[in-house]
Amino acid sequence: MDSDSVRGVDRRRLLGWSGLAAAGVVAAGAQLADARPGHADPPPTGSDIPPDTRPGGAYDRYVAKLAAEDKFSGVVLLSHRGRTVLSRSYGMADKEKGIRNHQGVAFNLSSAGKPFGAVAILQLAQQGKVRLWDTVGTYLTGFAKEIAEKVTIHHLLSGTSGLNTPEEDLQRIFQSREEVREYREQWARRAKPVAAPGTPTNHAGAEVAIPALIVEAVTGTTYWDYVQEHVFGRCGMTGTAFYTRPQWLTDEHIAHSYMLQADGSRVDAVRNLDKGSPDPYQLGKNPGRNFIDPPGDGGFATAPDLVRFAHALGDGTVLDRPYAELLTGAKIPHAPQAGGRDGQAAPADATFGTYTMPVKLVNGQWLIGRAGVNPGSVASWNIYPYTGWVGVILGNYDGVPFQEIIQREIQAITGRP
Repeated sequence: MDSDSVRGVDRRRLLGWSGLAAAGVVAAGAQLADARPGHADPPPTGSDIPPDTRPGGAYDRYVAKLAAEDKFSGVVLLSHRGRTVLSRSYGMADKEKGIRNHQGVAFNLSSAGKPFGAVAILQLAQQGKVRLWDTVGTYLTGFAKEIAEKVTIHHLLSGTSGLNTPEEDLQRIFQSREEVREYREQWARRAKPVAAPGTPTNHAGAEVAIPALIVEAVTGTTYWDYVQEHVFGRCGMTGTAFYTRPQWLTDEHIAHSYMLQADGSRVDAVRNLDKGSPDPYQLGKNPGRNFIDPPGDGGFATAPDLVRFAHALGDGTVLDRPYAELLTGAKIPHAPQAGGRDGQAAPADATFGTYTMPVKLVNGQWLIGRAGVNPGSVASWNIYPYTGWVGVILGNYDGVPFQEIIQREIQAITGRP
């Protein structure tokens, strides 16, 4: 177990930033140009930093205890108005080579990388190259008439397409980027409408895959290359990429994902592709089976890079302000989830769908973010636009109390009991 010293994240880039709220990030359609509508954003003081977020505070102690019990391996980072308040790294990025986790290590994002695809589409929309009300058939061929003529880009991004995607081939191990892309395209074309467009859909894979295909059709380049240049590149996310399996095996700056087995042991998912066979479901859960994460999903990122992404959403670097507002504006109310206070969505007072991610009301403030879970990895990034906080959790263990870690972060920042 080790811990990084507390230090700034790319201070030359971020010290001029006075917080996401002051920079104009909008959640759920509420304008936050001055942190709170009609109020100036006060200069940061010591009182802006809740004790639970500080080194040695409740959140720090909680994560350290998990790591000491081998229940967490990875990185946590809390940033306030561009300055790192807490940065901790625990466990090993590669046990075989003896490489420890640290801030410069990239972790598998799983679904936490899906908003990059929405940003790509909105970049093209602000350039006038796509329109959100256009249907799938405006840009792509080979889809069923009910999809091509009725399902719009807005339906896909907002999770209201009414589509169902067939099961994936869980026994297949991919050997190239081209093979992954071809399979994903054909898989998306087999999507079927199961409800009218505008109906909320639960995690339909086509809602991620089809926008990525539209990005490729409009730009003439692969989704991976477009996002690498126009999202990661613009944000200064130098440690973030859609790494391939060979890179995952050899690059010391990529954390290996350690899958929990039935006997309590952990196995390196990349070095043991067939672990769990002959059960195809176990093989299919192995993140190493894909040569590269499929277009529209996943990728790898470092914790400081996700802070940079959060800032880029707020300062106009990656999207013009109206389109950043469009990205994070609440669109679909989510039903209460079990376990929340008074039957409300845990750990929030209310949760809404936006474009590929939820926004939440917690203790009277908006929270924007996305989480993802893969066998052997967990990832979460949260933006607190009213107060200028960004929280990142990246881990290379599964079977950890992930939701509780996120809730402890929210509690430390917002004071939510």
